[in-house]
Amino acid sequence: MTSRTLPSSTAVTLPLSQRLTLAVVSILVGAALIYFAGFSHMELVHNAAHDTRHSAAFPCH
Repeated sequence: MTSRTLPSSTAVTLPLSQRLTLAVVSILVGAALIYFAGFSHMELVHNAAHDTRHSAAFPCH
């Protein structure tokens, strides 16, 4: 029986400018999703996110 070793994970370091860009894009996408789900008048979107919005104290009606 031979033992196999899994490859170790390596840390990837990004320059500060790329990290800031990723952070800003992530925040914008998250805010857009929250805005869309929070203020959508579509019944399907409203019902899918209803309990989550109320548990986060986000008013929806």
